[in-house]
Amino acid sequence: MKEWLAMGGYGWFVWPAYLLTAAVLLLNLWWPLRSYRKLRRGLTGKPDAAMPETIDHQRR
Repeated sequence: MKEWLAMGGYGWFVWPAYLLTAAVLLLNLWWPLRSYRKLRRGLTGKPDAAMPETIDHQRR
């Protein structure tokens, strides 16, 4: 098992490459989901707590 993990002496290059690849793949899943959820929240018309509403459409 130790020899397999060492990858013939190239384990120090191979395993970080696998880790980086896995991180990029996870980001490729997470980032669009985050954007989609943010867009859906914006389209539902829920007011954002951080941004106060400044236009009063009820007054005429």
